[in-house]
Amino acid sequence: MKSKLKQPNFWFMLVADTVVVSLAYYFAYLLRFDGAIPSKYFASWSQTVIWIAPLKLLTFFCFGLYRGMWRYTSAYDFINLLKACFMSSGIIVLILLLRHQFVGFPRSVFVIDLFLVFLFAGGLRMSIRFYYYHQNGTKGFAFTQSKEGQTKNLLIIGAGDAGQMLVREIRENRRLHYNTIGFIDDDRSKLHQTIHGVPVLGTVDEIGNLVGKNGVDEIIIAIRSATAAQMRRLVSACKASGLPSKILPTTCDLLNGTITTGEVREICYEDLLGRESANINVEQIGGYLAGKRIMVTGGAGSIGSELCRQIAEFKPESLVIVDRSESGLYDAEIDFAFKHPEIGIYSVLGSVQNQALMQRVFSIHEPQVVFHAAAYKHVPMMEVNPWEAVFNIIVGSKTILDLSKENRVEMCVIVSTDKAVRPTSVMGASKRVVELMTQAYAAQNNVRFMAVRFGNVLGTAGSVLPLFEKQIERGGPVTVTHPEVTRYFMTIAEASSLILQAGALGKGGEIFILKMGIPIRIADMACDLIKICGLRPDEDIQIKYTGLRPGEKLHEELITSGEDVGKTEHQDIMVLNCYNSNCLDEMKGHIKDLIVLAEATDIDGIKRKLQGIVPEYTPWGSKSSKS
Repeated sequence: MKSKLKQPNFWFMLVADTVVVSLAYYFAYLLRFDGAIPSKYFASWSQTVIWIAPLKLLTFFCFGLYRGMWRYTSAYDFINLLKACFMSSGIIVLILLLRHQFVGFPRSVFVIDLFLVFLFAGGLRMSIRFYYYHQNGTKGFAFTQSKEGQTKNLLIIGAGDAGQMLVREIRENRRLHYNTIGFIDDDRSKLHQTIHGVPVLGTVDEIGNLVGKNGVDEIIIAIRSATAAQMRRLVSACKASGLPSKILPTTCDLLNGTITTGEVREICYEDLLGRESANINVEQIGGYLAGKRIMVTGGAGSIGSELCRQIAEFKPESLVIVDRSESGLYDAEIDFAFKHPEIGIYSVLGSVQNQALMQRVFSIHEPQVVFHAAAYKHVPMMEVNPWEAVFNIIVGSKTILDLSKENRVEMCVIVSTDKAVRPTSVMGASKRVVELMTQAYAAQNNVRFMAVRFGNVLGTAGSVLPLFEKQIERGGPVTVTHPEVTRYFMTIAEASSLILQAGALGKGGEIFILKMGIPIRIADMACDLIKICGLRPDEDIQIKYTGLRPGEKLHEELITSGEDVGKTEHQDIMVLNCYNSNCLDEMKGHIKDLIVLAEATDIDGIKRKLQGIVPEYTPWGSKSSKS
């Protein structure tokens, strides 16, 4: 209230409303008596207006009519105004009835007054909105850096909720100069209709003709629910027009706060993937994260950092970020400390296989929930240096599982990969060993340890997408290993959300599998990305096939024969019903043997031992390994 009293705008509206309600009351008498108010009724008006006007203003205040920003007056404000008018009129009638039995007061005056107050007060607020609309009507939308005085003509694809919101944002933003020419929509029932005065000009197939006819300078895609096929069609149409094209952020981006309504971005490959944002049960996840001490290993990596971002939204007591990358860890610590000052953020520089360091971390920070995302990612690199897969993936995971058990951690979630299914690589076989080890720990110790298995994630460090983007920037060629190679893909945010959801579902010993949709041909991905950049595959940018690299398969799998997969209560998460029959002591014995072989850098010995632990592992180079 005190802050309101210091605002000049508040006093302006208060004075304006005083004049409005007084005039409305006067005009009510004037209309009742056909323009000539008898002297005795004028006396009634003058005697009552001195308390009726303040009463109405007090009612306006109680209904929040002085809390809004009047330049953004909406239907919500008019509903509150109508409620305030009825309430104040009711109170006035009650007072006059009790004090005067309505003697000397025409009843119709108060009916007329009710509608006039609504009309005048509503008109005042709409006038303010129209004033700002007029001031900003030719001004802009902050998605490009346009110079003062330059106006760009925009064509919006999508005459729906996102499109209409975009038009309003354009008109109400004063920073830049943009003019919305029209909408494009394939729903023919919308053709020739208008949204906020902007016409729906035609369908997507007509973009080529419409851009030239209407002098369009830029195109924005404002359809948040488009499928992969629909988005490819829209992007192709935009690129065919030869005009710059951008896309409105998704609802997930808006809710996560990573982007605002007033920003649009360049079209990226994630838009063509056509995957909807994962629906998660916030209450379930908050139940095991809120107010808890959380530790994330590999927390400066792509998946780890996104896990940390999403975990922070659930307000844990503390968040311990472990990573061996100094720069990444420093950036993560600064970012989280700034965005979440209410959470204790602790960064630990070091390797998860360092038993002494990890024991110290567990002792000091006493984590209650652990997410283990630290691991190497490059399959061919692990084929050449398999001892590093043993130390980093297997020994590192064993260290985390051991300490989680010893320190009575409530839950430990291990991040796995589809490469663990019928592995042909050292990395895949190592990840499968970790899955088996996790199940053995859970079975023997009755703890909530579980693994989450999924495919490739777009945009992670070392993934194919950043490589393609760099190659396109250099002018090509874009290198693809094989024309028929396919992979499963999902976004970083979606994968992280589902990992958190899987943690809420797990009781201990499960291997959860995230539904990845339809596998995508890497060659198609390369073509799509080249087109997004406004270039032509095999003309402007060549696609070169280099052959499968060591450890790689043509087609990855999420499950294999013999694995009994069941549903969970979440539509995007499956679970393996078969559990590891190996005892924990036996697994630990195998790992000791692997460590000896790794210390001796015995490549063949490591692969033979991995085959002994994981019978379905077929080392790369054999006949069946590339299928």
